[in-house]
Amino acid sequence: MFQVFPTKSRILDKIGISFIFQKMKVILLEDIENVGKKYEIKEVRPGHARNLLIPKNLVKLANKKNLKWLESEKEMAEKKAEEDLKLSQELASKIDGLELAILVKVGTDGQLFESINSLKISEKLKEAGFEVKRSHIKLEKPIKTLGEFPVVITLDHNLEAEITVVISGEEKNKEEE
Repeated sequence: MFQVFPTKSRILDKIGISFIFQKMKVILLEDIENVGKKYEIKEVRPGHARNLLIPKNLVKLANKKNLKWLESEKEMAEKKAEEDLKLSQELASKIDGLELAILVKVGTDGQLFESINSLKISEKLKEAGFEVKRSHIKLEKPIKTLGEFPVVITLDHNLEAEITVVISGEEKNKEEE
């Protein structure tokens, strides 16, 4: 005859602790690695929720009140994303095809005393009235010669605009030295 040994879950069922193995529904307030993305409803182990996620304010319990809050937050996030898209489209249409002139000091051999990088281009765009982050300007390498160079600007929502950067120089006089 075979004797059946009680398993851990059978023992816990007898003493009323089977809820440990159940999962609880939560609303994610941030992107959490290996769990999910912001504003998703996920099922997680209660201990994980109680000991880590809830104390760090990474989740809310998925009850009726919080589900209504989630709907309103999603609507607000959607409206904000639409506004951001509209602003990005306007900015892209304004700066697309723009010629940006940068005047730099040049030596007697036509050698630049400085290189033009994304930071300098961003500052010149700011002076022209366009708010473009340095990280949005795509330059393979800094510009170190005179001339015209096409520069791609990647904005939010995968929008791209291309500007032309014109590098011209002023010769350094011996009187200035």
